[in-house]
Amino acid sequence: MTNIWMHIGAGSFHRAHQAWYLHRLLKEVVTDQWKIAIGGIRDDVVPLLTALAQQKNEYILETVTPQGVRNYEKITSIAKVLHWDEKMTNLIEQGAKTETKIIGFTVTEGGYYLDTSHNLDPNSPDIQSELNGKICTIYGALRAILKERIKQNGNPVTLLSCDNLRHNGDRFRHGFLQFLELCKDQELAEWVKKNTTSPNDMVDRIVPRPAADLAPRIKKETGVDDKAPVMGEAFIQWVIEDNFIDGRPALEKVGAEMVEDVQPYEEAKIRILNASHSCIAWAGTLVGLSYIHEGTQTPEIKQLAWNYVTEDVIPCLTPCPLDLEQYRDVVLDRFSNPNIQDTNQRVAADGLSKLPGFITPTLVECYERGVEPKATAVLPALFYVFLEEWHKGNIPYEYQDGILDAKAMHAMLDGADPVAQFAGDKALFGSLAGKSEFVSLMRQTIENIRDWKNNFKK
Repeated sequence: MTNIWMHIGAGSFHRAHQAWYLHRLLKEVVTDQWKIAIGGIRDDVVPLLTALAQQKNEYILETVTPQGVRNYEKITSIAKVLHWDEKMTNLIEQGAKTETKIIGFTVTEGGYYLDTSHNLDPNSPDIQSELNGKICTIYGALRAILKERIKQNGNPVTLLSCDNLRHNGDRFRHGFLQFLELCKDQELAEWVKKNTTSPNDMVDRIVPRPAADLAPRIKKETGVDDKAPVMGEAFIQWVIEDNFIDGRPALEKVGAEMVEDVQPYEEAKIRILNASHSCIAWAGTLVGLSYIHEGTQTPEIKQLAWNYVTEDVIPCLTPCPLDLEQYRDVVLDRFSNPNIQDTNQRVAADGLSKLPGFITPTLVECYERGVEPKATAVLPALFYVFLEEWHKGNIPYEYQDGILDAKAMHAMLDGADPVAQFAGDKALFGSLAGKSEFVSLMRQTIENIRDWKNNFKK
């Protein structure tokens, strides 16, 4: 029997991570197999889905170690491509079928539209559009899918977030139920509470956007002319709360970790890996570098990330079942891999969501411990100076941020005291916003970063 994992978000990360695990599982398990039906909620997914369909839903994954050893694998876990249209016809049809036991999604941190209190932002233009009948977020898509599922069979289904969001299952579920409340859809909300689960999980593999030289290299090495290739680092990890309502793939057979509590793993990953990644991307951009490995191999930049983790994060997360110092060193080693060619543009994106999600918790906890978070303050200061340069038109690429209001941001940076406005933003800094000691720390740290940028020599 084949069960279907329907995945919303056909980007590189899903195809290098969850799809890889299910591909490997197909080789291990003859009966009770799981395959993927893949689609998206935005029209920018069309070229990729078209390319996948043209090559029988298969593609090549290239992985590379820090030592430069490359491996090529044809991924065969996608059973169906769900072609896009504005009404999400194929997603709704597939999501309603009994064979669909899990609906997974990868929509980036900003795709959940949550504020620093982890509540849904009802004023988001996308959420407002959905209240007027358009489908453009994960919430609207799932509402339509589940309403049709109730009509067809009413079978329970697991809703699985695969994004770098702390407590991602809990946070998604809270936002989704708030969305249904906004829609005045109490009947569906009650059904969701009784007939779905939303496991928390932690996903990890560095997956850059496919570079121009990837497809030619794959053709040279494998003979395959792939129009939808993907590449990532050799390292991979998936830690999942074992809370599936109607069966699940036996992912533990292929290296995933099924646990009762994901929190220690996700806290270490989000605060050490994700926050340091952003730190290196913002710093590298400011001094004219293009790639993550270049920044990590620059001692001054690597030191900023090392100090942040060592001085503030490790004390905040101790005690921990993980060896945090070893984890820090492994992460920085992964970032230094020159073969990944991961761009600062990709990692610097969505800073307005990453700052409150990845960095602010450490700021808050340091103050609660009676410690001034000097090392952590460097990260929002880097982002602020990054925004200053964006404001002046000096960033050498298009900055992409799903919740950026460009007009309002330019107005803030033109204001009389933009640092005070930035440090007073509750959406970014929660309970710290506007507090005199925090504002003073940010003023001083931003000045330090400006001086560092201006005096930096490659």
